[in-house]
Amino acid sequence: MSLTINAAGAPLDPELVEKLRRVSFPTIGHYLEEGFAAPEIRRQAGEGKVVGRAVTLRLTGQDSTLLHHAAGAAEPGDVFVIDMGGDARHAPVGEVLAEVLHARGAAGVIVDGVVTDIDEIDRTGLPVYARGLSVLTTKLLGLDAGGINVPVSVGGVSVQPGDVVLADRNGVLFGSPAVMAAIIDTALDDDAEEPGFVQEVLGGVPLGTASGATELVEKVLAARG
Repeated sequence: MSLTINAAGAPLDPELVEKLRRVSFPTIGHYLEEGFAAPEIRRQAGEGKVVGRAVTLRLTGQDSTLLHHAAGAAEPGDVFVIDMGGDARHAPVGEVLAEVLHARGAAGVIVDGVVTDIDEIDRTGLPVYARGLSVLTTKLLGLDAGGINVPVSVGGVSVQPGDVVLADRNGVLFGSPAVMAAIIDTALDDDAEEPGFVQEVLGGVPLGTASGATELVEKVLAARG
C-alpha cells in the first residue's frame, strides 16, 4: 500500500471542547459502548485530561518517517493517534518527538504500541499513552507506505481524522464530534447531580433505592410470577 497524506480534519467546536474539559470522562461511559480503546493502552507520561482533535498516522514496519514529517505541522490541541500495525516492539515516539509536539501545543499522543525515553518525555509534560515501553526504536527508512490523516485502528477502535480524543488516567476514548455533542450536556447534568446523590446514599438511603437498581431487581423477580 502506497503512502497517503490527507488534510487534517476540521477544527473542533471550541464550545464542545470547553464542555468536554469539564466533564468526567467515565460519566460518558454511562451512555456509550463504542469508542473505548483497549485498557492496555495506558498513560505512560504526563498528567491531567487530554481533549483534542485526532491527527491519525498509520506507520509501516519500523519506519517513522511520516511521524517526523507530520510533527512539523502539528497545531495546538492536536492529539497524534498512531497505528503501528500491530508492532509492539519498535518505539516511534521519544524525547525529540515529545519536545516538538509539546512546543507546538499538541494535547497528547496515543500510540497503539510502545514508546521510549519515558523520563525525558515526562519532563516535557506532554501526555503520552501507549501499551508499554521499549529501548528499540523506529528508523527513518523513507518507505512508500503508511498514511497521515487516514482511518486507523488503535486499541481496537476505528479512528477517523478529526475525531474527538479524550484521555485521562482511566483510559482513552475516541468519538466523532457529532456523537460527543449529542451526549455532553446530559453527561454534565449527571456530574452536577452526583454530589447530591452521594449525600443521599451516605444519609441512609440504600444505593439500590437511590439508583433505581432495586426497582429493576423487583421487576425481574415479579416477572417470574
